[in-house]
Amino acid sequence: MAVEIKNAEEIEKMRATCRLAASVLEFIEPHVKPGVSTGHLDRLCHEYIMDHGAYPSPLNYKGFPKSICTSINEVVCHGIPNDKQLLRDGDIINLDITTTLDGYFGDCSDMFAVGEISERARRLITVTRECLWLGIREVAPKKRLGDIGAAIYEYAAGRHGYGVVEVFCGHGIGREFHMAPQVSHVGRRGTGRRMKTGMTFTIEPMINLGTPDCEILDDGWTAVTLDRRLSAQAEHTILVTKSGFEVLTLREGGYVPGDLDLDAAS
Repeated sequence: MAVEIKNAEEIEKMRATCRLAASVLEFIEPHVKPGVSTGHLDRLCHEYIMDHGAYPSPLNYKGFPKSICTSINEVVCHGIPNDKQLLRDGDIINLDITTTLDGYFGDCSDMFAVGEISERARRLITVTRECLWLGIREVAPKKRLGDIGAAIYEYAAGRHGYGVVEVFCGHGIGREFHMAPQVSHVGRRGTGRRMKTGMTFTIEPMINLGTPDCEILDDGWTAVTLDRRLSAQAEHTILVTKSGFEVLTLREGGYVPGDLDLDAAS
């Protein structure tokens, strides 16, 4: 499939929708605490997105019933918010946000700790965020998408012994929610499609404490780890620039490696 290469005007529209998506995570973070329902988080995000002149992209997408995804503990992705699901002290939760603004999609997610979490959970979140940035650092014109997956897999599985989910991957994004290319989080260096200036896509590694294998629950959406051990995910939308990359969904207070010069990268 052809990959959408964006011009300057389209890139500005991507920046706008991605800034909004990132701001949703900033907005919702103080509300992620014990006793709050995932349904309440969904409504807050829905209202925030609509109030900013945009649309929550997951709502009614292929039948998905809510405006955000809320994936707790062993849920890998696509958790469905509901009012009966209350956050508990010690939970970890991924909030996955996608906005549609002026016809363009912006997509990001991150992990949040509910109260006091275990050291095992905290370490999994840290490694997952590091995996995301190791993948991002591989983005540059003429490099290959397989370099991204290789960097993530080498670090998560090779160094830490975690499971790297293969059945879900990153994806092209722009005038459509999901489009070419697919961006696997498991790969071989020097393989896959070459990156080109003007491409936009997500990198969104899902890292499991145990097996990388997942199953889908009866609701047809919620993916959980096969061994029911913890899973974590972090996601950004990336633009390939002439000299490297630009992270379109950076947010205030979000994780960025301390040794990374973002100005030089873009």
